[in-house]
Amino acid sequence: MKIQFVTIGKPKLHYANLGWNEYIWRLEHFHQVDVKHLADKYAKDTKKILEATADTYRVALVIEGGKALSSHQLAHFLQDRELVGKKLSFIVGGPEGLPQKVIDACDYQWSLSPLTFPHDLAMVIMLEALYRASTINAGVPYHK
Repeated sequence: MKIQFVTIGKPKLHYANLGWNEYIWRLEHFHQVDVKHLADKYAKDTKKILEATADTYRVALVIEGGKALSSHQLAHFLQDRELVGKKLSFIVGGPEGLPQKVIDACDYQWSLSPLTFPHDLAMVIMLEALYRASTINAGVPYHK
């Protein structure tokens, strides 16, 4: 499956940068991965964010209003999206979140948790969750 990550900014904290790189590397074993880090100055630029995700199935990472998924539910979500054959874009806003117009333009709103996480940590949690779901789908013994 083709998966794209569009983020506002790159992970800045050392531990988050290490985690980001580790889980991108792991995901590349299961998917064709593309990463687009938009500069922080585009955090509120709806047009720029949507252009970066044109012709894809857009998933907004949100805190409120999104659907929380278990690891198995996320695995099923990925399987369903793979059957459609359209590139899947996960969009992560900056520390202030995503502009409402971007959220509204997305096909799906995903919430990692009702808790609020630092921006850098949320990016790593998202990747780990997707990696875990991918291993479930592949039958690899990672999920416990």
